[in-house]
Amino acid sequence: MFRSLVNNQFPTLARQSFRTARHLSEVKPIVGVRAQEFINQEDKYGATNYHPIPVVLHKGEGVYVWDVDGKRYFDFLSAYSAVNQGHSHPRLINVMIEQSKVLGLTSRAFHNDVYGPYTEFITKFFGYDRVLPMNTGVEACESAVKLARRWGYTVKGIPDNQAKMVFVQGNFWGRSIAAISASTDPSSYTNFGPFVTNFDIIPYNDVQALEEKLKDPLVCGFMFEPIQGEAGVVVPHAGYLKKVRELCSKNNVLMVADEVQTGLCRTGRMIACDYEDVKPDILILGKALSGGMYPVSAVLASDEVMLTIKPGEHGSTYGGNPMACRIAMEALQILKDEKMAENAFDQGQFLRAELNKMVGPVITEVRGKGLLTAIVIEKKKGSVYDHGRAWNLCIDLANNGLLAKPTHGNIIRFAPPLTITREQVSQCLEIIDKCVKKC
Repeated sequence: MFRSLVNNQFPTLARQSFRTARHLSEVKPIVGVRAQEFINQEDKYGATNYHPIPVVLHKGEGVYVWDVDGKRYFDFLSAYSAVNQGHSHPRLINVMIEQSKVLGLTSRAFHNDVYGPYTEFITKFFGYDRVLPMNTGVEACESAVKLARRWGYTVKGIPDNQAKMVFVQGNFWGRSIAAISASTDPSSYTNFGPFVTNFDIIPYNDVQALEEKLKDPLVCGFMFEPIQGEAGVVVPHAGYLKKVRELCSKNNVLMVADEVQTGLCRTGRMIACDYEDVKPDILILGKALSGGMYPVSAVLASDEVMLTIKPGEHGSTYGGNPMACRIAMEALQILKDEKMAENAFDQGQFLRAELNKMVGPVITEVRGKGLLTAIVIEKKKGSVYDHGRAWNLCIDLANNGLLAKPTHGNIIRFAPPLTITREQVSQCLEIIDKCVKKC
């Protein structure tokens, strides 16, 4: 129902290609000769499912990246929060070198001497009974849906093939068929159907809608992001997470927190749910679980939930491999040792306070928590999404040494590595202020 309303109201949006934004650019990107050669090569041979900012990166260290022509940039996207620990963290590099000399992959057909220690480490780190290792965020989310459904049948007693999952508008957890079946974004699902059934969608940050939906005895789980990242850093009202926990417990529904982007210190807490001291029944992690060095994700749950899946009923060739396990343990330890949650909180507060001073004709809103921040760019009169203005600003930011990218047309997400210092944040604010004044 929601999809038909969106397509009827915004038919051109549903059909619009990401690449059309290129034609709206009024700020000319500064692209070197070497960079243009790589871009041309990608345009000729690669799939056209991305519309990158026209820079070609070659090297990264800490909060900085360098392009093929040697220009240095502040990274204000961090590979969508996968590089929380900073680019090329020396401890992660050392772990990868050490483990690669010993054993990289066994599959789960055999035991290995790193997976066991990893399972103990991560479950104790987050306070859960068991972990299911996967590789990417979307795999972990799919696994969580499977776990919730299996629990619904074998524990809650839902009749066969009738279990329902509840999601929220604006959710984003990947591009698989299941993920886009839950999506309300036309660019994700248009012309990819048919879709997975029994996925119900309610408004985000709407306790009343959730309360009504969870009364349905066929609902097995409610999956949501504590802060919506791809939707534009949408922060729910205070108390929302506690109410979600309360309603899920009351109605015997699993609370499934997708913390792939918000987790691992990004928002100023180890996981965003910690802001309201709530514990999800299923916790989904990814991205920074490897510090950007390797695809690693995880699903954490209780014995009651996890043990509903038996040998042969779910798996992954790479999930739980020795390399991934070593990297993940080190990545988590780095977050704690270097107090990255505390730094994210402090620097994020400073960043948003200064950005709020720029609110005016161009920036209409600043929002976020920790170092997950978004600025909303004023739309041009009569437009649905002003791709041009936000895109132009990001091009100008890149020309001046800061990399960021729009989401949903008129929103720009700022998410630097959590190693960033106050001095570096101040330097970035100078760049942003300069470019906003020209926008």
